Amino acid sequence: MGRTSGHLDRTRNLGQRQALTAGVARWRLLVAAAIVAALAAFGVLLFRPYQQNWRFQSYLETVAFGQTAATQPELMTRADIANHAAQLGLPVSSDQIRITKSAAGLYLEVRYFVRVDMALYTVDLHFRPSAGVR
Repeated sequence: MGRTSGHLDRTRNLGQRQALTAGVARWRLLVAAAIVAALAAFGVLLFRPYQQNWRFQSYLETVAFGQTAATQPELMTRADIANHAAQLGLPVSSDQIRITKSAAGLYLEVRYFVRVDMALYTVDLHFRPSAGVR
C-alpha cells in the first residue's frame, strides 16, 4: 500500500499553518496600531487651531451682543477684535474683519486661515467665525 498521511502529518501541518496565521495577525495588528497612532497625532495637531477658533467665536459673540461695540467707532471695534485674535495667536488682520451695523444690531464676520505643518503634509484650515444680527 501507498503511504497516506496519518494523524501526525496532519497535526504538523496544522501547527505550521497556525504559526503562519499568528505572524500575519501580528503584522496586521502592528499596521493597525500605527494607523491609529498617526490619526491620534493628526488629531492632536489639529485640536489647538479649532480650540482657538472656538474661543475667538465666543469673544465675537460677546462683542456683537455687548453694548460698547454698538456705540464705539467701527475702527476701534476692528482694532479690539484684531488685538484679541493676536492674543489668541490667530493670524487675523484688520482687513479680514467685516463689521455691519444696522438698526437691528451689529454683525461681525472674520475670515482667516491657519496653516498646520506636519512632517509630510501641510493643511490650511479655513475659519469663518461670525456673530450678531444681520
